[in-house]
Formats: sequence, structure tokens, C-alpha cells
Amino acid sequence: MNIHLRSVLIATCAIGMGAGLSSSAISASAPKRTIGLVVTSWFSAKYNTPHWEECPEGAALGNDELWIKNLPQAQRIKATAGGAVQPVDGERKTQAVVRGPKGEDVCWNPEVVKDPPMRIVRGKTGYGFNLDGTDDGRATPKSCKHDKFTSPEGVKVDNQLYRLLGCILGMRNDAYLEGHPNQERQDSGKGTILIEISDVDDAKNDDAVQVAFYGSIDTLPKDSTGKILANASYRINDNPIYGTKARGKIVDGVLATDAADVRLPMYGNNYTGDIPLKDMRLNLTLPREGKPANGLMGGYYDFAKWWDYFQKIEFLLVSNQWSCPQVYVAAKELRDGYPDPQTGECTALSTAMTIEALPAFVIHPDKPNRVAANDSPTRLAAK
Repeated sequence: MNIHLRSVLIATCAIGMGAGLSSSAISASAPKRTIGLVVTSWFSAKYNTPHWEECPEGAALGNDELWIKNLPQAQRIKATAGGAVQPVDGERKTQAVVRGPKGEDVCWNPEVVKDPPMRIVRGKTGYGFNLDGTDDGRATPKSCKHDKFTSPEGVKVDNQLYRLLGCILGMRNDAYLEGHPNQERQDSGKGTILIEISDVDDAKNDDAVQVAFYGSIDTLPKDSTGKILANASYRINDNPIYGTKARGKIVDGVLATDAADVRLPMYGNNYTGDIPLKDMRLNLTLPREGKPANGLMGGYYDFAKWWDYFQKIEFLLVSNQWSCPQVYVAAKELRDGYPDPQTGECTALSTAMTIEALPAFVIHPDKPNRVAANDSPTRLAAK
């Protein structure tokens, strides 16, 4: 066993079994340790209320609803057999998507039709980070003017992706659009995120640690009940787009990182790619007393990359109800990060995700262990 791997194994066992050790129990001369974590689940951070108070206009309109409403009465009657069948059963669901004036697919050509304005989150409460450093959302060199949310703790935060998608039926907490891909990641091992915390003197309080973010090429092992096992080994995907390091500190067992530009592996709803986040921050309660790590990750999500994913899941329109033209137009209006130097329009959306992670052995193989990410450009770039 090489020295690096041995140190990782020892350190990870230490955090898995004794993250609650006091600093007095650790010798000042003890070697620095490394803590490995595997992210076992993540979801967009959404402040959903039981009665949709944050969406006073109601749920976002679905593609099929907009299609059928715009048909002449005679065609509407024919499409629904006089109201006897749903308008998107069978072949009609294809007709709803290709509702452009020349039969264009409106997810791949979202500007060929003009839908009513999208119903977005109007509530004031949200989760996230104060990415632009302001309390009022005024424009800054790295942000466009926008409305801020206030977290339940009373902190001003940015999360425009939640504002955009929070009223879509399929994006609500426990709904399909994120619940299904989370299960896909757990079952396949694709899109698995690894976090490695190094230079650790004290797992409870340490004012200077280094945090790296990797993808994994291994599946998540489970016990006979389907529960993901802690302290499993994961080889990193050493594709150079991954492996970004950020400075951080640990206070009372909570890890907080400085801002860093990272790429995270992404898999879900049959899509393989990555998530580029600028100014990414992580606030994570480390594992203790048998409980997994949990916390919040956030940053500015590149709009073109996000749209590449969102337009490719149009096959879920029928069951999850949204309109690609509505989402595209609203997203462009809500972009709040990193203005284009030529146009002044922002190129990214602030976002945040809730995550859970288990102790893990993060393995750095001696030989290259690389899996390519799908980095194909979007067919309709941000304008």
C-alpha cells in the first residue's frame, strides 16, 4: 500500500468514527489528516410551502396546456375527441412539442413562439449564498441587478434558479425531475461527486484546510436493504476538468469554503455532462455520531450549460409540466451572474443545492483513470 493511500485510509476512518473528538484530545504534533466524502444525494435548494404560497400566480403552465389553448376550436375538439381524451395522449403529445409556426420543436427553437410570461417564485424566502456581496441585489462588476431572497436565518441570499423553476410541478420537493435522477446516480454511480478535505489538524476546529472536488468512476456499494455503505473506496475520475481545490476552514465541525470556480460531474434523466459553477461555496456539517454530512453548496451556474441540459429533457414535458419557451425567456431575464463584457447581459444563474455525503476513501490511482465528460456545446447558446 502506498503512503498516500495509507494516510487517506487512516484519516477517513478517523472522521468516520470520531469526528466529535475535542481538540484537547489531539496532539499538537499529530500528522495532518485527510477526510474523504462521497456525495450520496443532492437536490436544488427550494423553499417549498405546502400550499404554494411562494407561487401566488399558481403552478407554471404546461406545454400541452399552451398548445391546446392556442388551437382553433374545431382542432381543439378534434384533438380531444370532443373532450373525451387528454390532449397529449398518443401522437398528440408530439404535436404539442412541435407547435412552432412551421412545426418547429419549441424546446430546440424556443424563440419561434411567444408564450405568456412564466409563473415564477414571488416569495421572499429562499436558500443559498450571498454570492454578489450585496443586501439589495444591485448591479456589481460580476452581477446584474436582481431581487434577493432572505434565508430562514435572516441572511440575504441569491438563488435565481429556484426563482425560475420553483413553480414547475415536476421541480417541487419530492417530485420527479430531481427525485428520479438522484436515484439514477445512486443506482448507476454516474455523476458521483467526491470531496477531499486535506491538511486537517482538527476535524472539529481548523482555520486552514484545503478542499478538492472530484468525480468518481465507481458505483456506490449498498447493503442488503439498499442502504449506501459508509467508508467505501472510490477511485477519482482524473479528467482535468475536475479536481479544483478551494481553501476552507472548520468551525465546530462545520466546513466552510472560500469561493472557487469548479466543475462537478452531472448525470440525471439520461443526461451525462457536468455542472460549471463560478464562485462556488460549500457549507457542510461533517459526519458525526453516525450521521452523514449535510449542508449547502451554491454558486453561479453557466446559463448555456444549464440550458443544454434542460432542453434535452423535453421528453419529460408531459408528466412534469413546463413550457420551454417560457423557461428560456424567463431564464434570460433572471440571469444574475457574470455580465458579458460586450453586451452587458449576465451569463449565469445563481443557484444552490442541498447535499448529503458519507465518509469515503478517495483513491488517487498511480495510473490515469479518466472518463470523458459530455462537454458538447448547446445548440442554442445564450444571447
